[in-house]
Amino acid sequence: MPSRVGVFCGSQSGSDARYIDAAILTASAIVARGMAVVYGGGRVGLMGVLADTALAAGGEVIGVIPQALSGREIAHDGLSELHVVQSMHERKALMADLSDAFIALPGGYGTMDEFCEILTWAQLRIHDKPVGLLNAFGYYDDLIALFDHMVREGFVTPRNRMLIYSAESPGELLDLLFPKKSQGAQNQSQKAR
Repeated sequence: MPSRVGVFCGSQSGSDARYIDAAILTASAIVARGMAVVYGGGRVGLMGVLADTALAAGGEVIGVIPQALSGREIAHDGLSELHVVQSMHERKALMADLSDAFIALPGGYGTMDEFCEILTWAQLRIHDKPVGLLNAFGYYDDLIALFDHMVREGFVTPRNRMLIYSAESPGELLDLLFPKKSQGAQNQSQKAR
């Protein structure tokens, strides 16, 4: 079975068309590596762009959407698989089970909720799957600075700070999340930059 990348991203497209480009590049990079996309199941905003791009490239796309949001986010009806669950908690748990790694693209509160929960689960050793931020066009610069501030202020250990990978391009981020054995030591040194 191919590796599956859980992608958290906005149900809006954002105010800059470059965020759409980031979703397109991410979907294309995942499919080009023979991996599948797991995402929130909607067909609007960056979610829809991600899914449509991966499907058009011949990729497998698995959506997970709560029943209550299937109308608001307009559940995508052309996916490889669509799981309709009862709650946001079930959505996040199933996405976690289905995914081998996680990427947060630009997004809003929902993206942050999903990203922070999966990161917290990594910190608590509930899973050992890699977690990354696609810092497209500096979108997450302030968040990355906040994480570093949390370390300086003693709320996050340096070890747990290293749980977060970040990169400006999808290809670079995927290399960090799925290092080749020969690149393992090199990628570890680039972690969380």
